[in-house]
Amino acid sequence: MSGHTVSRGPTDAGERALAPDLARGFMLLFIAIANTVWYLWAVPMGGLSAHPEPGGVLDAAAQFFTVVAVDGRSYPMFAFLFGYGMVQLARRQEAAGADAGAVDALLRRRNLWLLAFGLVHALLLWMGDVLGAYGLAGLLLGWLFLRRRDTTLLVWAGLLTGLMLLLSAASLVGLALMPADQPAMAGPGMDDMAFNIGNPSILGAAIGRLSVWPLIVLGQGLLGLTVPTAILLGFWAARRRILEEPGRHLVLLRLTAAAGISLGWLGGLPSALVQVGAWDLTVSQGGMLALPHMVTGLACGVGYVALIALVAHRIQAGGRGPGPVVTALSATGKRSLSAYLAQSVLCAPVLTAWGLGVAAHLSPWSMFLFAVGVWLVTVAGAYALERAGRRGPAEVLLRRLAYRGTGRGSSEGAPGGDGAGPPAGPGEGKGQERTTP
Repeated sequence: MSGHTVSRGPTDAGERALAPDLARGFMLLFIAIANTVWYLWAVPMGGLSAHPEPGGVLDAAAQFFTVVAVDGRSYPMFAFLFGYGMVQLARRQEAAGADAGAVDALLRRRNLWLLAFGLVHALLLWMGDVLGAYGLAGLLLGWLFLRRRDTTLLVWAGLLTGLMLLLSAASLVGLALMPADQPAMAGPGMDDMAFNIGNPSILGAAIGRLSVWPLIVLGQGLLGLTVPTAILLGFWAARRRILEEPGRHLVLLRLTAAAGISLGWLGGLPSALVQVGAWDLTVSQGGMLALPHMVTGLACGVGYVALIALVAHRIQAGGRGPGPVVTALSATGKRSLSAYLAQSVLCAPVLTAWGLGVAAHLSPWSMFLFAVGVWLVTVAGAYALERAGRRGPAEVLLRRLAYRGTGRGSSEGAPGGDGAGPPAGPGEGKGQERTTP
């Protein structure tokens, strides 16, 4: 089949598995919660966390939940689904007769356009864009690993995980040995970092966002190890159709959900106790918790995927079809790129100092509620598009660009995606650590 071009366009609605869309739709809530923390520009931020000191019980409750269950836990989940989707797309194209070269070219174009989308997103709205990080990771890992053996995928995922565990163990040893009067690490505080959410100048804020974006692309996309590891695990899981056929993998899904989420929440507990003042650590000591928080976040993110796959299986096994809530959530997952970008459209002009500056009047708990409200707006919008039989505008644009020259554009009437819909990657970075924006 040498020279055969891509012969399949986007996925029809009936071809999509429920679990990935349901996972993306629900977890966009966690992305909104994680990202909006950074918009509290009028409240002093210090140490290693973007979370300010809690001003009361409500603040402490919101922050405790966010640190334990959200920070550094949702973006590995989307990285896993991103890798899963790449294999889905490749499998569909090859089953339709496309040769490996044409499929690889399609994936390269998609990932390059994700980089471009991320650049524009950072320029116009959000300093913590992560689309570029996924695009870069997809380019490199797709080239190196997409067609490698299953054993190779698992070995490399294990090696990267082992490296993170080794670094985390060294960090905890350092915490145990560090004297309480150790001076704080040199470097800028959170208020001094070039996030520019509190910059009243539109131009100055845009320049600041662009200066941070390359660091996030490299740091989170490759150097942080979590995203590459999650993508490799997604490659492996997609080859076994674990999310399309959860009924055949119930034991694996149950073990992954129970172990992953338990480990993730336990791993987030120390940082949460420090945040709410229940554990008194210096800035330097608190920094030693960043790596354990990150590696347990990987386990938690994969555990979230497994849990939602089990929920999807139960819904489908019931034989009654999804109700309006599940339909709305899965509709949001189908339009995850549009929903992610819509969060920035709803947040940045309203909350920032260069916009309306509303965040100056919000506290951690009220910002938490604002994030929930933003997510609900995107869910309602996605549900309306689903009922109208239309895909998200960002998905339409990305697919037109990716399929350009193949003779397979994206038909706007079909509400489905193409099986590798880009995850709504958060700008949450690696949790809320100061060391990497």
